[in-house]
This record gives sequence, C-alpha cells and structure tokens, in this order.
Amino acid sequence: MGMAQQGPDPIVIRPVMTHPGLSPNVSSRKGIKQYVTSDDLPVNELYGPAPDKQDPEALAEQLGEPGTFPFTRGIQPNMYRGRLWTMRQYAGYGSARESNERFRYLLSQGQSGLSVAFDLPTQMGYDADSEWAQGEVGKAGVSICSLHDMQVLLKDLPLERISLSMTINAPAAILLAMVIGTAQHRGMDLKQLSGTIQNDILKEYIARGTYIFPPRPSLRLVTDVIRYCREHVPRWNPISISGYHMREAGCTAAQEVAFTFANAKAYVQAVLETGMPVDAFAGRLSFFFNAHNNLLEEVAKFRAARRLWARIMHSEFKVKDPRSCRLRFHTQTGGSTLTAQQPVNNVVRVTVQALAAILGGTQSLHTNALDEALALPTEESAQVALRTQQILAHESGVADTVDPLGGSYYIEHLTGQIEKRAQAYLTEIEAIGGTLAAIETGYVQQSIQAAAYRTQSDIETGTQLQVGVNCFADDGGEVSSANLLKVDEAVQAEQIARVRHLRQHRDDVRTRDSLHQLENAARTSDGCLMPLLVEAVMCDATVGEICDCLRSVWGEYRAESWL
Repeated sequence: MGMAQQGPDPIVIRPVMTHPGLSPNVSSRKGIKQYVTSDDLPVNELYGPAPDKQDPEALAEQLGEPGTFPFTRGIQPNMYRGRLWTMRQYAGYGSARESNERFRYLLSQGQSGLSVAFDLPTQMGYDADSEWAQGEVGKAGVSICSLHDMQVLLKDLPLERISLSMTINAPAAILLAMVIGTAQHRGMDLKQLSGTIQNDILKEYIARGTYIFPPRPSLRLVTDVIRYCREHVPRWNPISISGYHMREAGCTAAQEVAFTFANAKAYVQAVLETGMPVDAFAGRLSFFFNAHNNLLEEVAKFRAARRLWARIMHSEFKVKDPRSCRLRFHTQTGGSTLTAQQPVNNVVRVTVQALAAILGGTQSLHTNALDEALALPTEESAQVALRTQQILAHESGVADTVDPLGGSYYIEHLTGQIEKRAQAYLTEIEAIGGTLAAIETGYVQQSIQAAAYRTQSDIETGTQLQVGVNCFADDGGEVSSANLLKVDEAVQAEQIARVRHLRQHRDDVRTRDSLHQLENAARTSDGCLMPLLVEAVMCDATVGEICDCLRSVWGEYRAESWL
C-alpha cells in the first residue's frame, strides 16, 4: 500500500533566527530559508508529476473515483453537487433557555444542524450545586443537570428534521440518554433521531483533560453507546473520534491524523471484543478534525486521512461493506489560531480554514467567530461566522465540482507525504503496544508537547509570523469589552435552585432504585449500561448523581504529568 515501515522521524527543536520577511511556513536553519509544512516536510519551489504517478494504473490506485475506494477524492460520487456540507455552528452558554434561544436564532439564519457546547461542570459530571461547580456554571457552555434541563434546551426544535451534535465525553452516555428521554416524551420514533455524540474519551487523556473515570471502564461506556445506538437509534453517530483537540494542543497535521486513527483503532477493537461484527458498526463511526491556516497542507491532510482510513479498515479489519471504509468527518476551524490582537483579522483566518475544509471534502463544518479568543461569540459575530460558510457555499464556486484541487502536483505529493508520515506514527504506536500503552507511557502526549513547543518558539522568535501579533502589530483594533458576550452571574443561582427543586419534588424512592440498579450493573463486567442510564434519567436522576454512582464503583482517573 506504499506505507512507510519505519517509525516517525525524531522530533527535534530546530534552531531559529528572526527574519521579519519570512512567510508563515518558512523556517530557518543556519540562516538559510527553508520552506516546510507543520510536520517539517520540505516544500519545493516547483512540483511536476512524480515518477510513480506517470503510470495511469498507479495513479488510479492512489486516487480512485469519488465515492469509491480508497475515497481520496471524496466519499460521495457527486459530493456537494448532491448535498452541501452541514453548517453546524457550535453554541451553548448560560441556561438551557438562553441556549435554546441561540439555537432557534441560528436555525432562522439558515444553519442546517445544531451543535451543543456544555459547561465545564456538566462535562466533568457535576451538578450546578456541587462545590466543584462554583464559578463555572454556564460559562463555557450550557449547564445541564437533568432531563428537565434537556427538554428546555431542545424545546420546539425539530429533532425529526435536523441533526444534533453534542460535544460531551466522560458523561456522554448520560447526555445521550437525556436526548433519548426527551424524544420519548415527545412520542418520537427513535429511528427518526439523528445526530452525533463526541464520546471520544481517549483524546481526553491525551489532550483535553475532561475525563472522570479510568480508561478501561470509560471504554466500556463508549462501546455500550455504540452497541445501544446500533439497535435503538440507528441514525445516530455514537462517536466522533476527534483529532481537533490534539491539534489545538499543538500537534502537527500528520500527528493529528495518526493519533486520531490510533484512538479509532482502539475503539474498533474494543467493540469487536463485545462480539459485534465490524460491518455492523463501522459505517456509523464519525470523525472530527481541525482546519488550520496552511490551506494546501490542510486540503492534503483531509485527502490523506480519507485514503489512510479506508486502507486501515480494508487491510487490518477486513471489512466487507464499502461504507465501513468511508471517513465521514466534521471540521472546526482552528481555535488556537485565533488572536486577541486585531481580532477582526480572525474573519480572514476562519475563511481560509473553512475553504481548506471544503476543498478537502468535509461533511460538516463549524466556523469560529472573530471574538472567540476573547469570549463566547456574540449573536452578531456568530452570524458573521455562519455567513462565511454561506458565502463560500453559494458565491465562491468551490462546491461546483468534486475534489477541485485533485491532480495538482503539489497536492498529490503532499497527500502522499502526510499519509506516509501518519502511517509511520501508527507503526511506532503499534510497536509500543497500542494506543493505551502509548498514552500510559506518555508517548503521544510528549510528541504533541514537543510539536507545540516548537511552534510557540517559532512564533516568539518571529520565525513563524502571526499578523497583528509579531508582525504588522499596532495599538488599535481591539474589541471593546462592552461588545463581548457576558454570561449573567444569576445563571448559577437559578440553576442551583432548579436542581434542588427537582430533588425536593421527584419520587426519590424511584430515583434511588434506578441508581442502585445502575451501580450493581456497573460492578459486573458484562451487560450494556445504556438502558439503565435511560431509565435513571427518566426517573429524574441528575448528571452528578449518576456520575457519583459510577465513581463509587470505578473511581476517578488521575493523570501523570509528562512535562
């Protein structure tokens, strides 16, 4: 398959010199300009056809046709001519009522899917009245403590017609149970319910940190969701395997692909060990990638990722259904690339990144707002972010043809190089003992930290330019604090009152009985916990109570420092 067999090149901190005239993808060694990608791959001045691509059969094997193996050119034959990507702006703050209002606004502005941001206490499995939640309720997303909160959040939203994405991981199964409970209260057929839950716990141990339980019971929850959705909610994507957060933490483009697929392979293997055939669930796996500023590198990254995943599923997991080889992914523009200085410049950055995702064949896209380096987006900045997608979709012409950059000498070269570099990292991870071993030994974390340190060093020395930060800077252009979104401090008091009122007026015996059944099931090593989680939320058990129940059985995870 043309994959490299050796391990990845050693990561070194390259010496840097300050050259104000260098472009952002230029590094300097010994005073000589060198054009490189984020992975330190050299960029030639000019590209022509590679020797192995002059053979039409070799080129056909690498590219294929759109909609066919290895899906380099896209997972659908006609791509955006058949259906545009889903415009799915990530939103949520304060109370469920406030977030519901923002969702309805975004839908009225032409958004075609919803994506829910949860606050930190919810992500960590605490209710609003927990001492661990103080000062964080509703700040980074919406506060959800109970099924009643979820019903308010989704009030009057047409769940039978739009898909719902939720960025939640450690308590992902609980929040999905609340969506299912909301649908059941409405009398919906669960087979109509469509959406995605992130549910990717491995990347939390690597980069993001919102884990609760140790890895192995956490993997059990992930596989339970996959098994449950297969039978009861077949249109739901039970996991979104995420490279986004590892890229935000500082990894390179090839590392993003490699570490995402290493995690994905671990999930596939975990589900296989439950006895479920690979083709029964592989087609519902979804992915989540970042889009950064180097437009051509990002386009090549997405194409390389599609091809590599198809080959992994075909060669390693022996899938029979072609749909099991398709890489379906959501993209979000790079939050870490946004600047607090001259924040209006972020509109341009986001446009370039969105263009890369579209040219790379994404199925779903979130464009960041210009003020997100400073605060949650205002209604106005959220509208500009959405309009960015709409202008690209309807005015730019980039959606008119499939894989418009396919065949470019440089794009095809870089696609192959990123695939080889990603495969080299995967080979190294296998040699270590697999994904869990690579996480436990700190290999993945240290690789990301080294790449992040290199990038930050380049920015601080001026080797890598950031407009408005280390070049073309001035004292103007800041966003006034009066124009930033502020979460009302009263949200916390109101949410505490709501959850305490629920506990006072529910059938407490019924609630406690549901939690007792869940605890007993968690102590066993078999059986799917999802039905018991649905029952618990329907009995008015809260997110914090359910997580405390599982904490009592599994304990909490404490990470080692790899610094």
